[in-house]
Amino acid sequence: MQLFYSPAIQKNQNSFVFDKDESKHIIRVLRKKTGDTLFVTNGKGTLFTTKIILDSDKSCTTEITAFKDESPLNFHIHLAVAPTKMNERYEWFLEKATEIGIGEITPIICDHSERKIIKSERFEKVILSAMKQSLQLYLPKLNPPVLLKDFLSQNHKEDKYIAHCEEAEKKLLKNCITPHKNYLLLIGPEGDFSNAEIQLALEKGFSPVSLGSTRLRTETAAIVATHSFVFINE
Repeated sequence: MQLFYSPAIQKNQNSFVFDKDESKHIIRVLRKKTGDTLFVTNGKGTLFTTKIILDSDKSCTTEITAFKDESPLNFHIHLAVAPTKMNERYEWFLEKATEIGIGEITPIICDHSERKIIKSERFEKVILSAMKQSLQLYLPKLNPPVLLKDFLSQNHKEDKYIAHCEEAEKKLLKNCITPHKNYLLLIGPEGDFSNAEIQLALEKGFSPVSLGSTRLRTETAAIVATHSFVFINE
């Protein structure tokens, strides 16, 4: 199955028209024709079955023949991850975490961050592509970048964790996870969180955790954490 995405498709519609760019891709690149079936999601848990009734490369029009809702997961993973020095590494994290089952991402700017400018539009495209490729019906939420101190001042109600590299008493993340909850994990930049940031997070109720015995890159740590949350909830 090939999955298409449009946030504009609605359950109360009988037909749906793709925008110009998607229409061109469907008709010219994929060579779809009138009568072909297309599967579309709104990124909010609904899968629409549609049939092409006008194979125009400017306004591909489909008839909605059926739809079904997928129940949301009974847990939610929110990772707040510092941008990596190389954008490609962060994009790799976004792609793989989306495939695994992350629900929300917040880029956090930390004291030791080498990259402070975020290409949110590019990141959105990576997430969307990974969602479609892995045939998921929920589009992970990408929040705007935020200073860590401002992020910590927000009222977070999830189970809260911080993964840092300082020598301190920490439990393995996998031993801390209670199934079917909402989770928030902080992962710092290549230079780790500063001592002041760690202390502030602890004061805000974040529990210090370890992701294993080896020192991981930022993006690797984020993937390990995402998998740990999903694995415990399966």
